[in-house]
Amino acid sequence: MIKIRLQRKGRIRRPIYHIVVADSRAPRDGRIIEQVGRFDGVTEKKETVLNEDRIMYWLDTGAQPTDSVRKILRHEGVLYKRHLMMWGKSEEEVEAALTEWKAYRDSKKDTSEVTRKEQVAAALAAEEKEYKAQVTKKAATAAEELATEEAAAKVEETVEEVVEAEAEEAAVEETVEEVAVEEATEEVVEEPAAEEVVEEAAPEETPAEAEVAEEAVVEEAPAETEATEEAPAEVEETVEEVATEETTEEAPAEAEVADAPKTSVDMTAKEAADHIEATDLADLEGFVTDAEERKTVRAAWEAKNAE
Repeated sequence: MIKIRLQRKGRIRRPIYHIVVADSRAPRDGRIIEQVGRFDGVTEKKETVLNEDRIMYWLDTGAQPTDSVRKILRHEGVLYKRHLMMWGKSEEEVEAALTEWKAYRDSKKDTSEVTRKEQVAAALAAEEKEYKAQVTKKAATAAEELATEEAAAKVEETVEEVVEAEAEEAAVEETVEEVAVEEATEEVVEEPAAEEVVEEAAPEETPAEAEVAEEAVVEEAPAETEATEEAPAEVEETVEEVATEETTEEAPAEAEVADAPKTSVDMTAKEAADHIEATDLADLEGFVTDAEERKTVRAAWEAKNAE
């Protein structure tokens, strides 16, 4: 069977096809009977060359075009021309009909036809635009997350600073209270001065000196007995005089301490607060001074004034 088919020529990835007449049993690139055209749909020319007379001859002889060749012949109007000729149209009528048909075909073509290269470029541009949009979105999300984390970190730092400040204030208050307690204890409790008694070591006596001393003691015994009887009376008089002098010296100091008004600074925070709560406001004049900085005492004083 005779076929009108395409025979591949050209280079790799840039093929050009010859339209040939060949036996259907022959291989694609094998022996041909006749070449009746050429089709180029890849290069810049994109031309189609047909020998219409020989194609008509082979079609009339019974040769069958393949599907690809049939599309080419239909697009170029060869089959339409053969159809008109089979209807018995004259050459003038056939030419007029072909001219009208080609005008209609050309009008349907898109003058702004996009090439494959332009299509690929447009697809790449769209993908790049989409990728940039995704990157921008991810960057904005990351920036929001980072800002949220920084805000949380700042809040935590602020909370820690507040807690540390409160701990420091509590420690300062405790220290002030301890100092006040120590001062009050030192003022109230007066420890008597310790009297230092220095005893002189008696020198060791020799046996001879011991015998002489015993004799002297025996001889002086009556005199010492008289002195011993007089000593208690003198000691009692001396003790009474010393006690009278100490009482006389300490009395003014105790009077001064009793007469001096007490303030909140002279007490611990708890004692001062208890004193403010238990005492009338009229009797507390001057009790809380400007030097008072303890919060508990200030709070008790404000509460007392609010009553």
